[in-house]
Amino acid sequence: MMKKNENIISMNKICKSFPLEIGGAQQVLFDVSFTVSSGEFVAIMGPSGSGKSTCMNIIGALDTPTSGVYELYGKNITNMTDDELAIIRNEYIGFVFQNFNLLSKRNVLDNVMLPLMYRGMSPDERIRRSREMLRRVGLENFETYLPTQLSGGMKQRVAIARALAGEPKLILADEPTGALDSKMGNEILHFFKELNNDLGITIIMITHEFDIAQYAKRLIHIYDGRINYDGVIPKSEDALNRKTHGK
Repeated sequence: MMKKNENIISMNKICKSFPLEIGGAQQVLFDVSFTVSSGEFVAIMGPSGSGKSTCMNIIGALDTPTSGVYELYGKNITNMTDDELAIIRNEYIGFVFQNFNLLSKRNVLDNVMLPLMYRGMSPDERIRRSREMLRRVGLENFETYLPTQLSGGMKQRVAIARALAGEPKLILADEPTGALDSKMGNEILHFFKELNNDLGITIIMITHEFDIAQYAKRLIHIYDGRINYDGVIPKSEDALNRKTHGK
């Protein structure tokens, strides 16, 4: 078990380039370096095209860097194979996506259980753990519902229950309120704060909105593929602009 304040993520001079059809490559990340300790709630923020989504994909073992070293839970996963990365994703990271990524023809309980099937877990244990997580997010009475019968906020809670079912120490949330109205979005963000404060789950949240980032305890701001701020959340977006662009 990771101790509080122990690094679970270490990104060291991470660069990422994508090949172009006309030849050559376009670099989108430049020497990105930071660590995340167990128990932190970090927002990674930047405008569209800043490189934050590419950074998220590397953190989530969905992609690999062109150069640099990425260590997760003390393991160097920089050059792992696709199959090895799939195991890392399943065992170490709980994902919460903007558009929920629920299977529309499977009920709520099945959606939460799905990642546990790949662990070789017994059906009884899958059901027990999934029901426990649905109780945690307040949806214990909706396990037979289809996603189409749920509100946006309820769908996101199902996604959170699915992420929690694997008992991850890290949740990676990609624009988790992007498909929700402001009221439901605030409810989800408050729930993330509870998970972080009460259970000590490390949360990394990707967003382009300062108001969303304020729910975290630390901000990493990416602009043009580089980190230009890493620290406590500034008091206002104007203060952030002054820190990052000298405005």
